[in-house]
Amino acid sequence: MAHHANLVYSLKTSEDKDLNYTMFQAFEWYAPGGGIHWNHLKEKVPSLSDMGITAFWIPPPYKAAGGENSVGYDIYDLWDLGEFDQKGFRHTKYGTKEELDALVKVAQEKGIITYVDTVLNHKFGADHTEVFPAVQVNYDDRLQDIGQKRDIEGWTAFDFPGRGTKYSSFKWRFNDFTGVDFDNKTGQNAIFRIWGKSWSTRVDGEKRNYDFLMGADVDPTIPEVQEDLFDWGAWTIDTVGAAGFRFDAVKHIDYRFMSDFIKSARARTRKPALFAVGEFWKDSLWDINNWLNNLGTQFSVFDVPLHYNFKEASDSWNRFDMRKIFDDTLVRSRPNDAV
Repeated sequence: MAHHANLVYSLKTSEDKDLNYTMFQAFEWYAPGGGIHWNHLKEKVPSLSDMGITAFWIPPPYKAAGGENSVGYDIYDLWDLGEFDQKGFRHTKYGTKEELDALVKVAQEKGIITYVDTVLNHKFGADHTEVFPAVQVNYDDRLQDIGQKRDIEGWTAFDFPGRGTKYSSFKWRFNDFTGVDFDNKTGQNAIFRIWGKSWSTRVDGEKRNYDFLMGADVDPTIPEVQEDLFDWGAWTIDTVGAAGFRFDAVKHIDYRFMSDFIKSARARTRKPALFAVGEFWKDSLWDINNWLNNLGTQFSVFDVPLHYNFKEASDSWNRFDMRKIFDDTLVRSRPNDAV
């Protein structure tokens, strides 16, 4: 973590004032499913603490469309942390809510704080379909329509029957999204913009507009959507006992919404130093800086250009000039925001 983030966001005691604070990705894509991960990680807390780990980036802890073997990025219900019988299981891939609570508590006792992997861009696994007008768009040019408006059948109705109205009574419908990637009526896989909707202009400019990524694309301009997500942001920090967020796929999310979301979470949890780090996966310092400059609040991102410099150095064997390792990187241009 960057020096500034260390000073502001990390735990510090009188015994370890000079500790080198280190965030650990506490999972990997092929970690075993079946709901065992939280307990497995809890067993590793003492040894990881002894190694100098001071923060866990945990995987998406809420219910995913793929059930107990889903990594979690195919988000179904943010409000289900492994508490309700949905998608065939009560637990998530990683375990139950009670097991997550126990992990976070043990980690805190050992000086390790928790950041929650957060997916706000899209949803998967709707409970039933809806028919609505839409237009297909060019995959490589999202601002170019293909053909005419027509009715499609999309997976956009989320009722959360296993959870009911506990924690949130909001039920998602097609108007809460901007687009989908499947027409159930014809079986066609393509990107469809819901008629009357526009892609956000405050996103990355790849493919002329990179608002849409996958699934049912969340429309953050809908007041009820904002309210539900803002409520969830404060709730999950308080419920999990987390110290911050790791945000997935932020280059696809309206930067004004992201700014408002983290400001709301900091205000409502009364934690002005609540940590936020985003995954803006692009080897372009200019684009990353442009996105950060528009936020109007402190927000860290992973230093993707530095990652690619390391890759180039590795691929080049002994031919790489290590004096250039920090060229065009976030850690050099704005170290306070680099992770």
